[in-house]
Amino acid sequence: MADVKLTQVRKSFGEIDIIRGVDLDIQHGEFVVFVGPSGCGKSTLLRTISGLEDITSGELRIGGQVMNHVDPSQRGIAMVFQSYALYPHMTVRENMGFALKHAGVAKDVVTAKVDAAAKILGLEPLMDRKPKALSGGQRQRVAIGRAIVRDPQVFLFDEPLSNLDAELRVHMRIEIARLHRELGSTIIYVTHDQVEAMTLADKIVVLRAGVVEQVGAPLDLYDNPANTFVAGFIGSPRMNFFDGEIIGHAPADTTHDPAFEGHGACLVRLHGFDNATIALPLGGRLPAVGTAVSVGVRPEHFAQDGSATLPVAIDMLEHLGGETFVYARSSSGVMVVMESKHGRSLRPGQTLEARFDASKALLFDTHGARIYCQ
Repeated sequence: MADVKLTQVRKSFGEIDIIRGVDLDIQHGEFVVFVGPSGCGKSTLLRTISGLEDITSGELRIGGQVMNHVDPSQRGIAMVFQSYALYPHMTVRENMGFALKHAGVAKDVVTAKVDAAAKILGLEPLMDRKPKALSGGQRQRVAIGRAIVRDPQVFLFDEPLSNLDAELRVHMRIEIARLHRELGSTIIYVTHDQVEAMTLADKIVVLRAGVVEQVGAPLDLYDNPANTFVAGFIGSPRMNFFDGEIIGHAPADTTHDPAFEGHGACLVRLHGFDNATIALPLGGRLPAVGTAVSVGVRPEHFAQDGSATLPVAIDMLEHLGGETFVYARSSSGVMVVMESKHGRSLRPGQTLEARFDASKALLFDTHGARIYCQ
């Protein structure tokens, strides 16, 4: 079974800590994506799994076996890099079969494995071409094919689509997702692109400064982020954050919004919107009156029938055809990003009352941690 387990894994370069005690359990057949900003340690963590970097402390197991000091070639992994790294003087067939041939695998076995991989990846018409005659997407498929023929327990992908244009990245995401379904292999994939992570992953690992901030299914992280970092990183455009303070609560029978049924309301005054007061559903502990908070609202939760209202003026409209992203700001300069289905009727400079669904807003404390009072 190709499960991967990391226990308190640390990686340091001298006195600089890059990976800071990561605990992670990846099940056989899962597609797990490491995501985070540049410098967060995601590629370094992948390289410790591959054996290209030594683990400073902690334990790595693949298939139940401790791999800390096992040679990379003996770990049952295959890695696909951002750079295709194909041999320019070899054909596609020769590139894909080179590692097996170098390992002394019988010629007929090499041919069978290469042909099988080529069929999966749709490379059959290209087998006699050399890399210079291939497009970027075709070269990346050859690099993936070179990994497939090794029949690894675990595939490791290190930002494999970064060098491709936007349209080709979308196409290759589909190809990689299809490949995972067909092979059923464990895949660990590194990217800085949260859209890529949301599209491909069974499970996302969000990293910041070498620490795992949150692990979960894509929509779980989207709907229930543990802190403002995860909430702001997962989702495009990012979540809006509005500073405010708790000013009290209202009993359930004083609210008229169906979203508040059976709950009281947590009353929050927003500082950047002429001290507008909004009511958030309260299903748990009420933060103390006077507590400073941040209210998180996704752009798509703005709607004409929303229960909370913010006065804003439109700065810019981003028309995308079926939807429009509205970039606006309050009188005190607080930026607001909204998704609108009625953007064709809006104009820059126009003032409006931006309404949002308060039942879907999230609360965070001043350190960025989630306040679970809903």
